[in-house]
Amino acid sequence: MAFLFKVFCFLPLFFTYGFTQPIFFGYHDPFKNPFIGRLKSLFGKDGGAGGDNGNGGEEIIKNHYYNTAYKGGWELTSENSGVSAMHMVLFPNNKIIMFDATDFGPSQIQLSNGDCRQIPKNNIRRKKNNQIEDCWAHSVEYDIDTADIKPLKILTDTWCSSGGLAADGTLVSTGGWNDGTKSVRYLTGCSTCDWKEYPKALSGSRWYSTQQILPDGGFIVIGGRRMFNYEYVPKEGKPNTKNFDLPFLRETTDNVENNLYPFVHLSTDGNLFVFANNRSILLDPNTNKIVREYPILSGGSRNYPASGMSALLPIKLHSANPKVIQAEVLLCGGAKPESAKQAEKGTYLSALQDCGRIDITDPNATWKKETMPSPRVMGDMLILPTGDILMINGAKKGVSGWQFADDPNYVPILYKPDNPTTEQFSELRATTIPRMYHSTSAVLPDGKILVAGSNTNNWYNFTGVKYPTELRVEKFYPPYLDPLLSIHRPSIISEFNGKVVKYGSNIEILFSLKKLLVEESDLKVTMYAPPFTTHGYSMNQRLVVLAISQLTNVMPGTFKVDVMAPPTAAIAPPGYYLLFVVHRSVPSPGIWVQYS
Repeated sequence: MAFLFKVFCFLPLFFTYGFTQPIFFGYHDPFKNPFIGRLKSLFGKDGGAGGDNGNGGEEIIKNHYYNTAYKGGWELTSENSGVSAMHMVLFPNNKIIMFDATDFGPSQIQLSNGDCRQIPKNNIRRKKNNQIEDCWAHSVEYDIDTADIKPLKILTDTWCSSGGLAADGTLVSTGGWNDGTKSVRYLTGCSTCDWKEYPKALSGSRWYSTQQILPDGGFIVIGGRRMFNYEYVPKEGKPNTKNFDLPFLRETTDNVENNLYPFVHLSTDGNLFVFANNRSILLDPNTNKIVREYPILSGGSRNYPASGMSALLPIKLHSANPKVIQAEVLLCGGAKPESAKQAEKGTYLSALQDCGRIDITDPNATWKKETMPSPRVMGDMLILPTGDILMINGAKKGVSGWQFADDPNYVPILYKPDNPTTEQFSELRATTIPRMYHSTSAVLPDGKILVAGSNTNNWYNFTGVKYPTELRVEKFYPPYLDPLLSIHRPSIISEFNGKVVKYGSNIEILFSLKKLLVEESDLKVTMYAPPFTTHGYSMNQRLVVLAISQLTNVMPGTFKVDVMAPPTAAIAPPGYYLLFVVHRSVPSPGIWVQYS
C-alpha cells in the first residue's frame, strides 16, 4: 500500500516534467493508450510489469522489454567544438578526444600560451604561404558534462589516421598524411598530459588504414592508401622495420580504391575478420596466414570512398560456454563501384540500402541480406548498451570525399538484431544538422550519443558552400531514455575504481531499481569497449553480454547480480569497458571496469 501512495505522489511530477520537455518527448501524444499503458505498468507484479491489454499490444511490457512510442530526442550541447571532429574517442575519464588534420587551416581554438607548432619545411602550406608556425589547435579534449574544451597540441598530420585505446586506457593513434604517415602517437587522460609522438615508428605509410587491438593488448594496422600489407605497432619509442604482405588488399582495390579503411573485427577465436570492398577473409595474426575466405557480399562496394558501416554484433556468453562462441558481423550501406567517378562529375548516385549479416565463426558461412528503411553512405554504426545497433549520420547519395555527396540522411535507424527480420529496423527522430563527410559519434556512459563533426571542404569553410564546416555538438537520446521509462532505470551501486577484473572470475554487481522483484530473464549485464571512430567506422568497438550466474534480492529496491567475466582476451581484449545493467531494455548509467 505504501508503494502505491509513493506512485501517486510522483505522478504529478511526471506530467509536469513531460509537458515542459518537448525535446525529449518528440511525437508523444500523452492522451493515447501508450501513455496510459505506462501508468498501468506501475501496478504489475513487480511494480512495473504488465501484459497485453487487448489494445493491439500497446502495453509497456512485451517480450522482456518496455515498448515506447518515443523516437528519441536531440539536444544541442555546444555551438563550437573548437575543431572539426574528424576523429573521436571516449576516454575512461569521461572526456572525449576530438581531432582533425593539421593541414586544414586555422581551427576555432588557439593553442595555449602561444605554444605554437613549427610547420615542417617540406609542408605544402609552408611552401605556399611561407608560413613557419601554426598557433591553432587541431585536437581538443571535450568535457561531456560541461562542453568545455581544452586545446591539445598535435605535431604530425593526423588527416585520415586510425587509433584505439590500449589496455591501460592510453589512446594510440597511427598514421595520417604528409609528415604523419608513419607516426605513432600517444595520449593519456591526465589533466596536464598532451600528445607524445614518434614520426618514424611505422614501416609503412598508413593513410586510411585500420587499427585493431589484439588479445595480447598490442595493435595491428592493416592497409592504407597503396599499402597492400599490414604491420604490428611497435613498443613505444621503437621503430618498426617489418610488415606483412596481404595480396587480398591488392585484389580488392579498383579504379577509385573502394577498399580503404577496411573493416576489421577480432573474432571470438582470436582470428581477424577483414572486409575490403565486397570481399572478406579470416586472418590468423599468430601465423599471419589466411584461415578462411568468405563469399562475396553482393550489391556494391562497402569501404572508403564507398563508406558503408560495420559492427561486430553483441557477443553472448552463457554459464556453460561452448568451444565456439558465435561472432556475427553486420555490414550496411555503401555505394555502387562507379559512384565515386560519377561524384567527381557532380552526379550523385543513390547510396546502397541493403545490409549483410554473417556468422564469421561458421566455416560454411553465407551472407544474409536485409534492407534498411533508407539508403546510407558515410554513416556511423554504434552498439548501444542494450545490444541494439544505432545507425546515424551520413548521406543518401554519393560517396566520401570533398563535396562528393548530397541529400543528408537526417534520420537515425535502430536495428534490433534479435527481433524477427520484419521487425528489426525502425526510424528514429531526425536531427536538423547535416552530418556528412568527416562526421563522428560516440556512446556516452549515460547512454546518450554524442554527435559532432562534418566537413566536406578541404579547409575550414563556414560560408558560401552548401555544407559548411560543422562545429556544433549534439547529444541524441535513444528510445530507452524516454523520460517515462526513467522509473524503470537501474543504477549500479558497486564501484570498481582502481580494481582490475581477471578473466573468468566472478563479478558481483550491486544495483538499485524501483521494483519489488526482478526476474533474471528480464535482466542482462553488458560491457562495452568504446571505439575510435572516423570516416564512418568505429574501430575496436565490441559489446559482450555477460553470463548471469545468480540474481539476489538484497532488500526491496536493491539487488545483486553475479556474472562471469569473459573467459579469454579473444572475447574481450584487455582494457577499459563500460559496464551496464539492462532491465527490460532500459540500461543503467555505465561504470568503468578494467579487464586484464
